Amino acid sequence: MTDNRPDVGEDAFLGGRLRLYQPSSGHRAGHDAMLLAAATPGRPGDRIVDFGAGVGAAGLAVATRIDNVDLVLVERDETLAVLARRNAVLNSLAARVCILDIAAEAETFARVGLGPDTADVVLMNPPFNDAVRHRPSPDQGRRAAHVAEPSGLGIWTHAARRMLKSGGVLSLIWRSDGLAEVLSALDRGFGDIAIRPVHPDPRKPAIRVLVRAVKGSRAPLRLCPDLMLSDEMGRPTREAQVVLVGGQALAPTGLR
Repeated sequence: MTDNRPDVGEDAFLGGRLRLYQPSSGHRAGHDAMLLAAATPGRPGDRIVDFGAGVGAAGLAVATRIDNVDLVLVERDETLAVLARRNAVLNSLAARVCILDIAAEAETFARVGLGPDTADVVLMNPPFNDAVRHRPSPDQGRRAAHVAEPSGLGIWTHAARRMLKSGGVLSLIWRSDGLAEVLSALDRGFGDIAIRPVHPDPRKPAIRVLVRAVKGSRAPLRLCPDLMLSDEMGRPTREAQVVLVGGQALAPTGLR
């Protein structure tokens, strides 16, 4: 009998406070997931839904920081969803895992308890590489996690808008050169959009943007201070360490 289960390793995040089982090859959670978690707001009792959760990295990192949240991890890949469940148990965190495609109809979401206007916060790290501009990975899992389909971001933000309560918050991370796509996707139904560019160091352009938007808000867009991951000498900045190792939220001067 052949065992088709993937080879799995265990990795530490947030200074060892979060441990994750994840496949040893293919797409693996890293800094993007922890940055997204740090940019995601929440309070005890909030329903927080992680779209495209993978092994649960970003959502579980949020739950590590905020006690007693109603965390739902949504992932279409059954293998990753099984690992997400294992990771919740490994870290003694309460989370419900739903095997579900983000593009599914509202009725499908509702059947698993994710009806319209039921979430306080949605966070997501959608596939964001354009297949025309970026050579897709031969690894199927890595390709699915990184390469965006046409209109993919619009589908994800539509699903988030449908699920969020009025005044609910969408938090996402995207590649910096695709910011126009993000703003276009958020044009309907969202306001109070806050954008924070993320740079490898002060000498290099931003590689990511952290974006937060509020459903139904009419507040204007805000451009927040840049986040530098390293200084000119290549040493991690204090703010990056506070987020990536300390597991704290981004400072109020950034995304509030």
